[in-house]
Amino acid sequence: MDYIKTVTMDPSGFVLLADAIPGIIQEIRYYSTYNFVGERIDGYDEPCALLTAEAARALRSVSGEMNAQGYRLKVFDAYRPVRSVKHFVLWGVDDLDLRMKPFFYPELEKQELFKQGYIASRSSHSRGSAVDLTLFDMSTGKEVDMGSPFDLFSEVSHPDSGAVTDEQYENRMFLQNAMLRNGFAPIDCEWWHFCLREEPYPDTYFDFPGSSAYLRR
Repeated sequence: MDYIKTVTMDPSGFVLLADAIPGIIQEIRYYSTYNFVGERIDGYDEPCALLTAEAARALRSVSGEMNAQGYRLKVFDAYRPVRSVKHFVLWGVDDLDLRMKPFFYPELEKQELFKQGYIASRSSHSRGSAVDLTLFDMSTGKEVDMGSPFDLFSEVSHPDSGAVTDEQYENRMFLQNAMLRNGFAPIDCEWWHFCLREEPYPDTYFDFPGSSAYLRR
């Protein structure tokens, strides 16, 4: 596949998650400085999550299921522009920038993050139908305990890790099974990452900025 030829700036098939799923919680980490790079990532112009209309519709079904059981969805990342992925790649070759290592990849060297699949040079997020999320328990006012935080690049973050408690594993499977029922597929190294199985743009990568203004112009 010729990667360059598949990049487009057309946002017409996308929606804002806040519009598609009223009440969804968003903590867009790559808009902030609290992420594995340690600075706002190129392309994140606003702290808002975007998805393809198809993925948002499927996620709304997940949200409905979870709401009925006392939970809300909390999203950390969704659509990710190609320029953002390039920012990750350039960061990856800078051997001196290790400021966030103790918090996000304490057991690994930067180059291993790409080799082990935690960071991709071509991200499914850039196709617009992938989402990173967790559950928020309305009865406690806290995130559900998944055994490791979002973007901790470690074996403990693998969905089937034996290093978590039975309750933490059950929490992961509770989220994963809801996502599976509604058309999403997990990956084997991050409990929080899911991609719509029947994604509408499987061969197209997008590079328009993560911005409500760009989407609505």
